Amino acid sequence: MAAALMLFAAVASAHVTVTPAESTTGAWETYTLKVPSEKDIATVQVDLRIPEGAAFKQYEAVPGWNVTIDGNKVSWTATGEGIQAGQFQRFYFTAQNPDTAGDIAWDAYQHYADGSLVQWSGEEGSESPHSITGIVEAAAGSDSHSHGSMDMDMGNGGSMSMDEHNAIMADVDKSNGTSPLLYITLGISLLSFLLAAISLLRGKKE
Repeated sequence: MAAALMLFAAVASAHVTVTPAESTTGAWETYTLKVPSEKDIATVQVDLRIPEGAAFKQYEAVPGWNVTIDGNKVSWTATGEGIQAGQFQRFYFTAQNPDTAGDIAWDAYQHYADGSLVQWSGEEGSESPHSITGIVEAAAGSDSHSHGSMDMDMGNGGSMSMDEHNAIMADVDKSNGTSPLLYITLGISLLSFLLAAISLLRGKKE
């Protein structure tokens, strides 16, 4: 029984997966596509279908891989040896979630160097299931930028559009900038100190 459970766990962990398993409506979520090579040959290409209602926004460049986007199909193609047997590769991308709550399915297609294809597009419980992300209603007033998978896998924040990044940095600069009033106050204080010092020196001479 223990051996059977270990075998089941190994098979389950070898699936192509997209995480996180839950996000919020309308959020710009940073997702992680994890691709293991289950065969004794390399994985050389992975195609991912972006679910209906979601919008692909950005991806993180990975050395040794080219990325092409064709409608709702995003493909990572190896320029080198690809993902060898016993290895896995993570690909990070940002997508905007649908505005309505519900489950979205990530269909993935794994191409091996020998020309074989594994379609990760089956229902839960099948031999090659697709990943599911549950989209829940965002709380009122919550931030629409979520960075779940990048936070878990990389320990840092996720990516977003350049316009949004610039807007956020502008807000940070405003919040961190020194108020002109502070400079005026410091100037007045310094002038007062100088006048007091001059008066003191004159008093000593007299």
